[in-house]
Amino acid sequence: MTDRFRLTIAQANPTVGDLPGNAAKARAAWEAGREAGAQLVALPEMFITGYQTQDLVLKPAFTAQAMAAVEALARDCADGPALAIGGPWREGELLHNAYLILEGGRITAKVFKHELPHKQLFDELRLFDPGPIAGPYMVAGVRIGSPICEDAWWPTVAETLAETGAEILLVPNGSPYHRDKLDLRMGHMVSRTVESGLPLVYLNSVGGQDDQIYDGASFVLNPEPVEKLVQLPPFEERIAHLDFTRTGTGWRCEQGEMAPQPDAWEQDYRAMVLGLGDYMRKSGFSRALLGLSGGVDSAIVAAIAVDALGPENVRGVMLPTEYTSAASLADAEEVARRLGIRLDTVPIEAPRHAVAEALGPLLAGTAPDITEENIQSRLRGLLLMAISNKFGELLLSTGNKSEVAVGYATIYGDMAGGYNPLKDLYKTRVFETCRWRNANHRPWMAGPPGEVIPPRVIDKPPSAELRPDQKDEDSLPPYEVLDAILEGLVERDLGLADLVAQGFDAGTVQRVERLLYASEWKRYQAAPGPRLSPRAFWLDRRYPLVNRWRDSLG
Repeated sequence: MTDRFRLTIAQANPTVGDLPGNAAKARAAWEAGREAGAQLVALPEMFITGYQTQDLVLKPAFTAQAMAAVEALARDCADGPALAIGGPWREGELLHNAYLILEGGRITAKVFKHELPHKQLFDELRLFDPGPIAGPYMVAGVRIGSPICEDAWWPTVAETLAETGAEILLVPNGSPYHRDKLDLRMGHMVSRTVESGLPLVYLNSVGGQDDQIYDGASFVLNPEPVEKLVQLPPFEERIAHLDFTRTGTGWRCEQGEMAPQPDAWEQDYRAMVLGLGDYMRKSGFSRALLGLSGGVDSAIVAAIAVDALGPENVRGVMLPTEYTSAASLADAEEVARRLGIRLDTVPIEAPRHAVAEALGPLLAGTAPDITEENIQSRLRGLLLMAISNKFGELLLSTGNKSEVAVGYATIYGDMAGGYNPLKDLYKTRVFETCRWRNANHRPWMAGPPGEVIPPRVIDKPPSAELRPDQKDEDSLPPYEVLDAILEGLVERDLGLADLVAQGFDAGTVQRVERLLYASEWKRYQAAPGPRLSPRAFWLDRRYPLVNRWRDSLG
């Protein structure tokens, strides 16, 4: 009877649809495990395809090629440790989210996910068929149970595995990040460890995929008493070798790496950096550009882009009009200088006058209003997209969650772009994130250390500068008030009466709700951006574009 068992886990970054590239990552992890003398090498949930596949997995050709890639891996990795990898698997008419155990050139065990998530951003119940609850599989004389992700958030699967002889729980995950997610995971996994009395290995993917960011942060728990023995860092690929020893009360993991977990400010910032970098890399872009206005939103987006791509791969473009203040021009130049990026200036007064002349006969006799303001914004979008097309640089939009929520952004104007790093960051958090970045620098940042965003950019009153002396608070409540109301409406689904009871002005609350619902059509066309909260716009919160219902106060 073996008394020691080495498990190699790969907290790795797959790309959806890149079957050869994901298989190559799996082989590299397997080779590292073989060199380290592991009996089993494990990769995360749905690794061969990347996660989430959404409806791509419903294409029979794609699923067949993914299954063939796993079978090829089994043949390639025949001489060495067993390999566990997630992927889709079709059995007759049923399609499963599967965890596949490869050993000796063949697939020796298949585990099918039983609990299929269908809330928040997940829709697995319409993509996969639930599998039966199966017993453990055997590797090198050790009985291992693998609840797949959601299977471990509920007691049934883990309890069945313990009752049928599992000795170690290995939980493969594709668990996306949101703020404070590690604490939530830990609570569920501690419960499974206590209930089963078994050590538990929580293995998570890492990397950006569309709006979702997988943060890794894999860990290992020992039971009786529950103790965390291994904690991998978040947002980094990592291969770790875990040593288990058989004791009188069962298998126990030995002490391993205990990486510190950054606070929420750092994790959010890194999620935005990783999300942008992976979105570009996986989409085939290496350079980005943005409109650099001299305001706080474009300044922090520029910093995120520089930290993700390096200053040599980021272009800022200033597009002034007669309403652009000298201070904004100076602030944009100073942000570009501090970050080390190129700054081009393209005045839009001449195009603006040309549009006014073209529309003159139609608009004659009307007073200037938001129409003329939006023309400026749309001209900027037009010119920025032209630069993007000509030079192959991904245009970044810069609207924060507060603006996206209430429609304080111009469709086909400043909303133009392929990715929005601030999409799930409220304006009040934008200010604090700027201050955090000025005070902190990390090795994973490609940008310079120090105060990269001038304090005056953070402290000045926000303005779109589309008319004389314009301020955001001319059109919106103060951001502290607006964000608090939005947090109630969006994150917690509170009613108007709930918010008024908290002390908010009834008229202001009703107005914010009207703006929120009326802007749904804009969000439907908005660029994707990294999910930082459990109620990000898009998959977490899905509302009809046409919606006549409004809450009432009695």
